[in-house]
Amino acid sequence: MLSPIQVLCSDITTLSLEPEPFASYTEADIISTVEFNHTGELLATGDKGGRVVIFQREPESKTEPFSQGEYNVYSTFQSHEPEFDYLKSLEIEEKINKIRWLPQQNAAHFLLSTNDKTIKLWKVSERDKRPEGYNLKDEEGRIKDVSTVTSLQVPVLKPMDLMVEVSPRRVFANAHTYHVNSISVNSDDETYMSADDLRINLWHLDITDRSFNIVDIKPANMEDLTEVITAAEFHPHHCNLFVYSSSKGTLRLCDMREAALCDKHSKLFEEPEDPSARSFFSEIISSVSDVKFSHSGRYLLTRDYLTAKVWDLNMESKPLETYQVHDYLRSKLCSLYENDCIFDKFECAWNGSDSVIMTGAYNNFFRMFDRNTKRDVTLEASRESSKPRAVLKPRRVCAAGGKRRKDDISVDSLDFTKKILHTAWHPTENIIAIAATNNLYIFQDKLNSEMH
Repeated sequence: MLSPIQVLCSDITTLSLEPEPFASYTEADIISTVEFNHTGELLATGDKGGRVVIFQREPESKTEPFSQGEYNVYSTFQSHEPEFDYLKSLEIEEKINKIRWLPQQNAAHFLLSTNDKTIKLWKVSERDKRPEGYNLKDEEGRIKDVSTVTSLQVPVLKPMDLMVEVSPRRVFANAHTYHVNSISVNSDDETYMSADDLRINLWHLDITDRSFNIVDIKPANMEDLTEVITAAEFHPHHCNLFVYSSSKGTLRLCDMREAALCDKHSKLFEEPEDPSARSFFSEIISSVSDVKFSHSGRYLLTRDYLTAKVWDLNMESKPLETYQVHDYLRSKLCSLYENDCIFDKFECAWNGSDSVIMTGAYNNFFRMFDRNTKRDVTLEASRESSKPRAVLKPRRVCAAGGKRRKDDISVDSLDFTKKILHTAWHPTENIIAIAATNNLYIFQDKLNSEMH
């Protein structure tokens, strides 16, 4: 049996949002978030232009057995527009920071999308029939003169071309002073939370005019500010538990049953710092950019600048596992600080069985770590390496001054403008989505496609 890492190297389906091979793109086209829904049948991306694009997985075809797993555009809509805060004289970007799907309750799908300030709930539904034969309306929908109606008829539903309708159902605004960095839907399917730099708010999905502040780390004097909230997520099974990470590299697990305001955490996860390794960059590179509960709810996955870490909820003193994502950059921190790359926020993802983790790197590389075999692999999401149905070859970066093999790439030739910040893993299958600037790549394993 192949391990998931071996499998994911063996076959690939590539999908790009940019149709022309070398078409130019604007800042608005850069993908800023990627998210599968709970079944994996739909995949949503948000971009810096405030647009949301939803892809749908193709059903199995008898004539084309390999079409299963390919995703095609299902719907595109403008989620947010640029705004201006006249009170603070600030522009509010339309960039989509996060998308979260709600569990499906009926034929329609619902998703939350947020920019820096405003969260919106969208309904995505299909229509393939239209009513005809109204008594009081004509075919154009105009109201008829009642005196002209001489007989009654029963309206009928006639088939029509499939139409995907996206409509805004709720707008949750005016609750965040600072930039929203996370939204997370609770397992009770009724509430969700939104986090900004200093506060976390709890919302009910049906109530837009008020929310409850459950975490507030803003000091009385802003000069005393030492850390900010970087990410937050609800536990997948226990609706009272949530975790949030900070720029100091700590994780705080909170229990909403203990108090209305969860400023006092239930557990604090923090790795003791090695004094001998301390440098000017220590605090910057220890900042946690993403935190994700495992599907089982037992573990936490975090990403800082150089490493990905797995924490056991029952062990606060140190991480259970630490994976070096790109340790060869340690000698480059000074230049990465000067070009601001050191502040890049990489996301991380679990596979469906919590046995493999994935996160992005530079040069359009992304990394996978098998927790059982301790094997890891570096893969590349690019047009040159990603021809449909081709084998995805592992890549290797050679540290400065190290021995170079034939296909190795030198750390000095890495392109720091090409970065994989946003990744997502199908909830049950070995299918991954990788956002590389304005392109979306979907990789599928060979075993998965041959089974279909």
